[in-house]
Amino acid sequence: MPRRVLVTGASGQLGRELQRTAPNALEVVALSRSQCDIADLDQLKSAVQRHGVDVIVNAAAYTQVDKAESDRDHAFSVNATAVENLSIVADREGIKLIHVSTDFVFDGETTRLYTPEDSPDPQSTYGESKWKGERHIQNILGDKGIIVRTGWLYSAYGNNFVKTMLRLMGEKEQLGVVADQFGTPTWAKGLAECCWGLVLSRDACGVYHWSDNGICSWYDFAVEIQRVAYSKGLLDKRIPINKISTEEYPTLAKRPKYSALSNAKAVDELGIISQDWPFQLTTMMSELQV
Repeated sequence: MPRRVLVTGASGQLGRELQRTAPNALEVVALSRSQCDIADLDQLKSAVQRHGVDVIVNAAAYTQVDKAESDRDHAFSVNATAVENLSIVADREGIKLIHVSTDFVFDGETTRLYTPEDSPDPQSTYGESKWKGERHIQNILGDKGIIVRTGWLYSAYGNNFVKTMLRLMGEKEQLGVVADQFGTPTWAKGLAECCWGLVLSRDACGVYHWSDNGICSWYDFAVEIQRVAYSKGLLDKRIPINKISTEEYPTLAKRPKYSALSNAKAVDELGIISQDWPFQLTTMMSELQV
């Protein structure tokens, strides 16, 4: 049974949910980048030794997908070099490492749920940097290192699609949202609970996927956000939401057309109950009413 867990990326939306949902039996040391820059191997070694942790959950990430195209060095520093450092320290100290990765490691050219066994083929700098981080774990730790991929993450904290849509729906007369990219919205709280299941599991190893259940487009997601927000009094009016194509909304980074993930391995091995994404969205948005 682990005793003390280091959570990196403490100020991000997953980091905050990890702190909120931590099992009572565990002591959590949550550090932000300003407290420990994990891209600096010496800083990381010092923090691990100072706090005497048994497990590291890496929730730190560079997630600015479009900016990464022109900020390549920074993206690789956070998403690859830092993960290499974590793997080195975990290997030397005998520490369990759980690292959170992304659906962007896939090319998005399939029409079925991606499984952990599928081969990555990233199409963006962000995806490349995250895939390189995964390879560092596999090269240094093998299957002893645990990778959990997720996608379309949101929460009541930080910046995410849900909060952006709520802001725009309050400001605009109408919106156009991409309708030909498909995935699964994932509440960060559910991902945090999956991570804690992996922390406590004696047998967990290798790659897992975690998302809520169901598949939708960004357009479908936006429509549901507005419906739920209006019903909860978070919006005082409804606005037209129009379907647009990827071509009509060009971005610097290429997005996967389809990146829905199968959570079956995590559900089966960890005994976690997964929920449909609209239910999770509704539950999270109740937190915004407070």
